[in-house]
Amino acid sequence: MLKEDVLTLGDYLEQSKKISEILELQCPPLAVKLLRAGDDVPEGYDGSRKLRFCQALMMAKRGHKVLLNGENITCPAAASAFGFNALPEKIKSGEMLFNMGLFGSHEAASKTLGLMPRLKQGEYSAVLVISLEQADFAPDVVILEGEPEKLMWVTLADIFTEGGRHSFQTGVFQATCIDSTVVPFQTGKTNTNLGCYGCRDSTDISHSECLLGLPGNRLAPIVNNLEKLAEKAIPKFRAKGVFKLLDAEVK
Repeated sequence: MLKEDVLTLGDYLEQSKKISEILELQCPPLAVKLLRAGDDVPEGYDGSRKLRFCQALMMAKRGHKVLLNGENITCPAAASAFGFNALPEKIKSGEMLFNMGLFGSHEAASKTLGLMPRLKQGEYSAVLVISLEQADFAPDVVILEGEPEKLMWVTLADIFTEGGRHSFQTGVFQATCIDSTVVPFQTGKTNTNLGCYGCRDSTDISHSECLLGLPGNRLAPIVNNLEKLAEKAIPKFRAKGVFKLLDAEVK
């Protein structure tokens, strides 16, 4: 079985194809890399466009190579998540989210924000986003967008070998920057979520899709286990044989 530290750039293309084909994904898997000051930036990354992080993911789905930093990231909450800038007081206090009708009180919004994990201020200088098939770096996080049934198989593949249970976390706010990126990056564990008002308002994610982030070093074993699931389990259960038997009886 391949390990993350021996994957070559060509392997990412192969891994992306396998994930997309097995799961029948409509959106390509995305690769995310966090850069420290002084880290080399591969050629071709565009940092001129002002974008939210969720929009950077959307651009990467369309083939763009995106660089975001404290200067061109337009979502202050995401800028805080990556440690580029401090969280503005109007957001931190819960005032903005309360005024938008997203929480029942300033206190509820502020409590939710206070529980969100964030990268240390100033530790990282930029974030790169590209489709996994084009990846010219070892990704820190791989993000998938798709229907729940498709992402369900990824979460099963993650525990296929050793077993266990997942403990997903979300605040239904900052679904792409925190839930899909910071959480798996910090914890080393796969995390999935239902999206948030920001990414659903600002990108092309559909009502039927949700998100999953997995640590880059889990990519190879997860794909390996997806291949095993595709041998029997996935086609069997997608055929919905048990349902069809009952459906035939009750019509």
